[in-house]
Amino acid sequence: MSQSPHIFIVDDEAPAREMVGDYLRMHGFGVTLCDGGKSLRLAIDGAKPDLVVLDLNMPEEDGLSIIRDLKSRDNVPVIMLTATASPIDRVVGLELGADDYLAKPCELRELMARIRSVLRRSGPPRAAEPPAKTEKPALVRFGTKWLDLEAQALRDEEGIEHPLTASEFGLLKVFAANPKRVLSRERLLELANARDAEAFDRAVDLRIMRIRRKIEPDPARPSVIRTVRGGGYLFAPVDEKA
Repeated sequence: MSQSPHIFIVDDEAPAREMVGDYLRMHGFGVTLCDGGKSLRLAIDGAKPDLVVLDLNMPEEDGLSIIRDLKSRDNVPVIMLTATASPIDRVVGLELGADDYLAKPCELRELMARIRSVLRRSGPPRAAEPPAKTEKPALVRFGTKWLDLEAQALRDEEGIEHPLTASEFGLLKVFAANPKRVLSRERLLELANARDAEAFDRAVDLRIMRIRRKIEPDPARPSVIRTVRGGGYLFAPVDEKA
């Protein structure tokens, strides 16, 4: 029997975190409640979360520094909750690797839907299976790297894996399935199942920027994932001439 996902709720307001925790437990999730960065780190030492729901505005330590620390330790999916954070804070959070965000006070059903969506995109690691066939893995060339669709991993020519957030993998998977097609930001979010709380197009741009840093020979002059003025983005496979 598969184990239920374990969600860490980080919020300095006890009523808010307890309300979210009770709701998620009611729907079968494992839950750990933390009142800030210090208690989160202590909890992580005992058990790895499948996802962290993180309030950005906390007096002891702000959520952005917690995201930075989480992503430096492990690629744990993060959903930001923000009541008074400015658009800049949301942009910085997404650039640091957060997978989604939601305004507080949030609708609990929407939060649960976002959690399930991010968990689907991040996906549990697949158990190794004995090779029954000699088929090659599903690899797609993205500039200087290879995307392994089955393992959800990005690797260079030496086989070294480069970290991907769930949202970055989701976008690369969409591009791999739609080469040489112009995709609008809205269409990318829809196909990647990564709709942002306010149809936040800037979130797509930030994720594309992070992806380009990992795959483009020259990120300042992208040739693999191209910007189409007024249209969106286009994946041009390496063997395609401009």
